[in-house]
Amino acid sequence: MWSINSLPADKPHKHSRSGDGSVPQAFPTERNPRLRLIIPMVVAVAFLMEQLDSTVITTAIPEMAKSLDATPLRMNLAVTTYVLTLAVFIPVSGWFADRFGARKIFILALLIFTIGSCLCGIADSFAMLVATRALQGFGGAMMTPVGRLILLRSFPRNQLFTAMIYMSLPALIGPVIGPLLGGVLTSYASWRWIFYVNIPFGCLGILLALRFVEEVRGERRVKFDLRGFLMIGFGLALLQYGIENIGRPIIGPAAIAGVLIAALVLLSGFVMHARRAAEPAVDLTLFRLRSFRIGTLAGGLCRIGMNGVPFLLPVMLQVGLGMSPVRSGSLTFLSSIGALMIRPVSSRLLRLLGFDRVLFWSAIMASVVIAGFSLVGPGTSQWVIAGYIVLFGLVRTTQFMTSNTLAYADTPADKLSRATSLGGVLQQLTVSFGVSLGAMLLGLLTWQSHQLTPQRFHEVFLLMAVIPLLSLPGFRSLRPEDGVEISGHRRREKNRIA
Repeated sequence: MWSINSLPADKPHKHSRSGDGSVPQAFPTERNPRLRLIIPMVVAVAFLMEQLDSTVITTAIPEMAKSLDATPLRMNLAVTTYVLTLAVFIPVSGWFADRFGARKIFILALLIFTIGSCLCGIADSFAMLVATRALQGFGGAMMTPVGRLILLRSFPRNQLFTAMIYMSLPALIGPVIGPLLGGVLTSYASWRWIFYVNIPFGCLGILLALRFVEEVRGERRVKFDLRGFLMIGFGLALLQYGIENIGRPIIGPAAIAGVLIAALVLLSGFVMHARRAAEPAVDLTLFRLRSFRIGTLAGGLCRIGMNGVPFLLPVMLQVGLGMSPVRSGSLTFLSSIGALMIRPVSSRLLRLLGFDRVLFWSAIMASVVIAGFSLVGPGTSQWVIAGYIVLFGLVRTTQFMTSNTLAYADTPADKLSRATSLGGVLQQLTVSFGVSLGAMLLGLLTWQSHQLTPQRFHEVFLLMAVIPLLSLPGFRSLRPEDGVEISGHRRREKNRIA
């Protein structure tokens, strides 16, 4: 097993080259302190747009269906097309960043996403909307991992956690405010504005990236693994499609099973291909690195349980407790306050306890908080619900930010582009798994009665609360020295979690 001492030192002059071939003497944020805020904010804007557009159209589907002369069920394809395109192209984003430069690909991704948003807004047919959503998804697939790569290459590791906080917040806030924003814009303007709002942010992101982001390419030029890309691209697309249909079925159970089996065959074939290929489309050897393996797999398992809550909670508040969509959305939005509250103390908490303790205990807290939603009923004060949602946001943010940062804490510099691609795929899947698992459990528990009572929701929350506990063995296997360059935490081995 690798240890942190076996990794190369974090020296930018040995692994980073500018677009003209010159060798920079320091990280960009060390040469220009203003970039410590500007670069994370540029990346955060891109992340927020990508995350928002995964969920923002859900509340607008009825109006969109009426406007485009389609059924609401058929409109679900506009959602799945976007996430399927993400699943296909995220794995190869690192290769494009290394080959053509992270700055160029990031700006191009922002441009494609912005143009796609504009075209979605002016779509006059269902077919045009689906096609332009695919274009959006292609841009989003490049924005997320390449933006993370830019962040990782712009900061020395002892400053990386603070930068990752800014990057993680959009991923946490986007799915929460997406349905609320979509509902408000649809009710008071037009469904087309849920796409138009991306245009000024996209243009601003492009201008800032042109002005402040430096070009960095990978040291090695490798041949594009077309065969591996096709296998993992189609495999992930089918897996994503199958997962989406478990929660929101548009095909029958037999077809869902066939899709998932085909996905597993393709992904298994890619694993065998990756063992033989010199430079596979996705570098599975990253899992040999303990911090990356635990940050993505154990952290991802914990996130699956928490990612079910943003789907289940609004439905329970509206269907189970009779709240209006606006009131429900206003309450669920409060989890973003918890995300903001933990930001000022998170780095100090990590320095005090280390990655292993923070992840271990935040996973336990995540399980307890998810289970606590089973106590919310018709007689519960809305002030109590609001405070509890803030607490959930605080715990969720702590877990997300810490596991995301750990995943790249000890990754060698020459593997960062591939690590961000693989990490982006796994993060995308945890969102889908969380939503689909929550929907599947709810469907199974209401199979006979077909009634969405508060009790059924309570049972699903209790079942979902078990999932974060499954990540504890992984977090327990961490060592105090894992990610120490970022956390700054030092303690003796005997103080490690027994």
